[in-house]
Amino acid sequence: MIKNPLFLGMLFVALSGCGNEDSATVSELSGTKESDGQEAEVIAENLAIPWSIERHNETFYISERGGTIAKISDGEVERQSVSLERPLSSASEAGLLGFVLYPDFSESQKGIAYYTYEDNGNRLNRIVELTLANDEWQETAVLLDDIPSGSTHHGGRIKIGPDKKIYATTGDASQPDLAQDRDSLAGKILRLNFDGSIPDDNPFSNSYVYSYGHRNAQGLTWSSDETMYASEHGASANDEINRIREGRNYGWPDIEGSEERDGMESPLFTSGNSQTWAPSGMAYKDEALYVAGLRGTAILRFDLDSEEEKQVVKGFGRIRDVFIDGNTLYFVTNNRDGRGSPDNQDDRLVKVSVSSLD
Repeated sequence: MIKNPLFLGMLFVALSGCGNEDSATVSELSGTKESDGQEAEVIAENLAIPWSIERHNETFYISERGGTIAKISDGEVERQSVSLERPLSSASEAGLLGFVLYPDFSESQKGIAYYTYEDNGNRLNRIVELTLANDEWQETAVLLDDIPSGSTHHGGRIKIGPDKKIYATTGDASQPDLAQDRDSLAGKILRLNFDGSIPDDNPFSNSYVYSYGHRNAQGLTWSSDETMYASEHGASANDEINRIREGRNYGWPDIEGSEERDGMESPLFTSGNSQTWAPSGMAYKDEALYVAGLRGTAILRFDLDSEEEKQVVKGFGRIRDVFIDGNTLYFVTNNRDGRGSPDNQDDRLVKVSVSSLD
């Protein structure tokens, strides 16, 4: 059993370093701040490259790429260790990524995680069950293993759908052709049961594949009518927001952005050739998708009725995930992921009122 062998190194990187010209903007965010017309409240600071936001009652559980879960209650951060069966990878974009709590977490104390690991010179991803005991998470079952991984493009988002199935996004493992290979788990959205088995009603016989032709999807959400949406990183700009339908081919690497081809799905929204969103986590509310932008350094709102796109939160740097509860939107920054401009209090969990974003 390997217990977070890389965490201290990644935590040192995450908490060291100074910001550049953007630091003054970010350093004002402690407490409550008026930013671009929105009142934003910082819930927690000094997170170590957070990736997924989960909440149980009033307590947040946030995965950190170095191999910990940040438990946040009443503004206090407690780092819970995660004991994994495989050596966690420290490659670019890799580590402990997606994380969700079981629907019966109060009783079971279980969660599901997606992580990248090293295996005799190879890099792979796996989906596992974690069990919490004495403030430590233990890997207690492997649900799906041998998901291809490369130098980048690990995917990693985990969500539980309205149908009570597990959904996971996987990247193309820096091998674009794998996204079109339905026998490969790379470049896909996968669907599985809680015991790791293949659902009988998956679109392809004896396959975890729910949709394919994805480059590096990192966001999943469902609308009120249970329509599924995903966010996806493009190659050179051409980021995408897609409506996901089972068994469909989303085109990578044969088409991207607004390109079209018979038998392939084009996106609802695309950044086009001139800008990059690097979209990650996403959430739905009132016929709109709220999407975290990493390189875009904003939360973007995509109106499903008017088809309008708008930046509704900015000034916080790179944003990795969003979570909506009622009229409150929570998000985590990722300024310490090696590509941002952090200050001494990054990274943060922040909340804003959704109604203030109009």
